[in-house]
Amino acid sequence: MLRQYELVERVKEYDPDADEALLNRAYVYTVQKHGTQKRASGDPYFSHPVEVAGLMTDLKLDQETIATALLHDTVEDTLATIDDIEELFGPDVARLVDGVTKLSKIEQMPENERAAENLRKFLLAMSEDIRVLLVKLGDRLHNMRTLHYIKKPEKRRRIARETMDIYAPLAERVGMYEYMREMQALAFEQLEPEAYTTITRRLEEIRSQDSGQVDAIALAIKQALAETGLQVEVTGREKHPYSIWKKMAERHLPFDKVTDIFAFRVITESVEDCYRAMGVLHTVWQFIPGKFKDYISTPKNNGYRSLHTSLIYENSMRVEVQIRTRDMHRTNEFGLAAHWAYKQADRPDGQVGWLRDLIEIVDASHDPEELLEHTRMAIYQDRIFAFTPKGALFQLPKGATPVDFAYAVHTDLGDQTVGAKINGRHVPLRTTLNNGDVVEIIRSKSSEPQLSWLGHVVTGKARSAIRRGLRAKERAEHAEIGQQMFDDIAARMPTKIGRKAIKGAIERLQLRDEEELMAAIGTARLDDREVMEALVPGSTADLPKKPHWPRQDGAISIKGLTPGRAFKLGVCCHPVPGERIVGVRQDGEGVIVHRIDCEQLADGIDADWLDLSWGEYSSGAPVRLGMEIYNRPGTLADMTGILARNTANIQRIEMVEREQPFGTYTVDIEVEDLAHLTRIISALRASDAVAEVERI
Repeated sequence: MLRQYELVERVKEYDPDADEALLNRAYVYTVQKHGTQKRASGDPYFSHPVEVAGLMTDLKLDQETIATALLHDTVEDTLATIDDIEELFGPDVARLVDGVTKLSKIEQMPENERAAENLRKFLLAMSEDIRVLLVKLGDRLHNMRTLHYIKKPEKRRRIARETMDIYAPLAERVGMYEYMREMQALAFEQLEPEAYTTITRRLEEIRSQDSGQVDAIALAIKQALAETGLQVEVTGREKHPYSIWKKMAERHLPFDKVTDIFAFRVITESVEDCYRAMGVLHTVWQFIPGKFKDYISTPKNNGYRSLHTSLIYENSMRVEVQIRTRDMHRTNEFGLAAHWAYKQADRPDGQVGWLRDLIEIVDASHDPEELLEHTRMAIYQDRIFAFTPKGALFQLPKGATPVDFAYAVHTDLGDQTVGAKINGRHVPLRTTLNNGDVVEIIRSKSSEPQLSWLGHVVTGKARSAIRRGLRAKERAEHAEIGQQMFDDIAARMPTKIGRKAIKGAIERLQLRDEEELMAAIGTARLDDREVMEALVPGSTADLPKKPHWPRQDGAISIKGLTPGRAFKLGVCCHPVPGERIVGVRQDGEGVIVHRIDCEQLADGIDADWLDLSWGEYSSGAPVRLGMEIYNRPGTLADMTGILARNTANIQRIEMVEREQPFGTYTVDIEVEDLAHLTRIISALRASDAVAEVERI
């Protein structure tokens, strides 16, 4: 653990004007406040904030950030308050400490909700000052380094999963690759212990048999470049276990088939030397087509710049080579922290432009599952580059489509998309974009997001915006239907219904506004009696109870048949009471009852037709529904709950297909009549669990 004077000296080395008294006060304060508290390792608790502060000095961050690192747990874990911090250390430090503290006290929530709320607060705090993120990443990295001291394996796995899903990707998105790699390696050890042990053992075997091969390759690269007058530094290393495991999983390869275990880094003096070095290496050794990437001319969103190539060395060995300048190298390893980007008014917008997309996703996401899904999409995917016709550059994940591109440009453009051109040629909206494509979006102000787009967009921003648009459209449709039904209810009331009565009804029903009232009526969440009673309390006292047909054990009665004549309801169209029906008499099959609009009738069945109608007490007719349900925990229970609340007897449920993020189901239910079926379908369409439902 760093001593007080050692920490201050570190800061003074790169910032001679730093406020030494501020740093000393913060160090002493955290030691006093944490007092005798212990960590799982048995070390004094204050050793943790001191080590996090040390990580911040490695990044050469300013005195406020160092003080924040020292104080970041005092408000959460001691009696200190934000007011105390502001009084002793000033408003800037207090604001930063508050930003880090807000991410913590969420332990009572279910795991997904807690992770989502943590992420939501994190993104909002980070948008105000990126230093909140830098301290939090340092905090998480040190916690991961000491994770093995936690006794409960399930807690270790939970922390490791959160690190792998949220913090490592965020470190990558701000260009802090050193943090990202170490977090991934430590989390991988907890999440996949067998795989970690196996790969680590194999790497040790390779290392023992290496006989200096890595050093020999590095020397060969350096000599080849020196012969052309290039003075460079060359280092070689093995890829870390998680990177190897990820490649094995993605490409379904055994360890023996992973050819580029070794990676080499060439550090040059200038950008021109980077390209010269690339040319020399491609001349001396054969390069692998498709493996060359130029992140110098087109940097990644996080500011990463480098040339990447893969070469075939002696004995058909594949090696990966990265070429960059010294300045690029520091930026690539420590990203925004290396630039102190949060202090620079003229920082490149691309470095934090993705953060605006994340904040938009926070605003648009409907529930914790959506927030986590969309955010993971936004922060952790490989990139491609595409251009507008005017030359503006946008980075998108691999697999992105024109719809993703449109939403990346602007949410309104995405909502109004009706077509697209790629490199001047009209293409379907599901077309996958490639590096360097010029994308022109064709728009119409009358257009709206389409449900089918969810099947091919890959960005979190596009997916959240589409879902928000679909919900708004569906709500408007329900409200329009509800308004018509409300007008009919109001016409049957004994007194005229004015604005005051509607306002009172909204309050009694505990709804937000008139639109929600109309939507509730349109989706059959409220029946006529409930609406009438809410408008004029006591107005339904003299009304007869809503009649119900006797179920008679689900019996179906049909008029127009000879008494005792056998019949079956057509499985092709599943007619229900209330629909116009006909009977088809076929030899050996009795009478088959069809809806009048059944497609099978249109095919010209060679049989006698009978004009039929439903009996007085017909009920319990089977119906088959086809549904697209969001594939996340609890949605199937939500769907069956809706059916139960609407007194629909479920006979059978079958999953037909699962394609993220949806599961396709067929559901057989019994309904009383056509009106009952209509109410059920309306309620399902209004549910957040169901993306689409149709009668089959």
